[in-house]
Amino acid sequence: MPTALASPLTRASDADRRRTSASVVLRSVLEHGPVARSTIAQVTGLSPASVTDYCARFARLGLIQEAAAPRRSNGVGRPHVPVDLDSSRFVVGGVHVAVPYTTVALLDLRGRVVASREIGHEGVTEPELVLARAADGLRALLEAAPECRPLGVGFAAGGWVDQEAGTVVEHQLLGWRDVPVRALIGARTGLPVHVDGHARALVNAERLFGRARGSRSVLHLFVGNVVDAAFATNDEVHHGPRSQAGAIAHLPLGGGTEPCACGRVGCLQVELSERTLCRRARAAGVIAGVNPMHLVRRAADGDQVAVGLLLDRSRMTGRAAALLLDILNPETVVVTEVGALHREDCLAALRAEVGKERSGSVIPTSFPDSVLAVAGGSVALDVLYRDPLAVSPERT
Repeated sequence: MPTALASPLTRASDADRRRTSASVVLRSVLEHGPVARSTIAQVTGLSPASVTDYCARFARLGLIQEAAAPRRSNGVGRPHVPVDLDSSRFVVGGVHVAVPYTTVALLDLRGRVVASREIGHEGVTEPELVLARAADGLRALLEAAPECRPLGVGFAAGGWVDQEAGTVVEHQLLGWRDVPVRALIGARTGLPVHVDGHARALVNAERLFGRARGSRSVLHLFVGNVVDAAFATNDEVHHGPRSQAGAIAHLPLGGGTEPCACGRVGCLQVELSERTLCRRARAAGVIAGVNPMHLVRRAADGDQVAVGLLLDRSRMTGRAAALLLDILNPETVVVTEVGALHREDCLAALRAEVGKERSGSVIPTSFPDSVLAVAGGSVALDVLYRDPLAVSPERT
């Protein structure tokens, strides 16, 4: 009898299964390492032979290594040699473009920031210049760490970012439109470049490395100069057509007083923006500049006007979180907002607006001191953990 040929659908399904299996094995090493291969098999439901095969492939790629001390099972039999991530070899580059400055960073495979720096825009926000400076900044970080081999670059920003096209479709505060980020950074660095919005990037960071790991559904609310959100369920972040999901800048916020360029009053972004916060602080004579951390420091020094401004903003952020909770009903809500990150009274005020029954589901970001660096790098790390066998040592 003639041999049946596998259909394209079957081949695609087999490839998807291999990719998924590889992903869950490497994620298990990330979450539990150092861990025995037998434990990975139990956790993932894969056969011991499959786990051993994937671990061998990851070791050849340089993603994992055997831990130093073997472990015996119940004191008898062959010792189990645990495996762990090899965080000493590879890094990813991270680029986050904010309104006042760009953050460039190197992250290891555990999402830890190895090196970073901020590059001020100095009043010049033309995308080609900003991205060229970012690429040059990454090159300088890599030259200072010659032992690190870059796997790729992750880029994150607020506004409308099209992940598939690799473009910033629109960032109103920067004046960017249809910027081919992937092509521009890739041409300057020679590395694979992955692009996404910063709220979605931080959802992935929380899933992989943060306190939201294991949550069945996660909402991330980012409140900076840009205000946006992202939602993940069953380990998948929702992007929507052309990655427009999470655009909440013009949601109406009860009690808001700020006029918006759209013609309405009290839109979420104009009400909660750091620009608005700092403008109010300057009007009150608390700070002189545009850095919200100066306001946080004044509050820490006992300035009650500064405390009040931060509390008011956290309460309004809590109202926004409550609205999104009503719509999406996530298991965990992660909030990146300067007051809630640095002051317990602000976090309490935010949670109070959410309501007592749901306040326990609201947590601040797991990366208070490196949130922008982690946002950029996590775009590339998410790609790695979804398809780890795509790593090519020759390419790096």
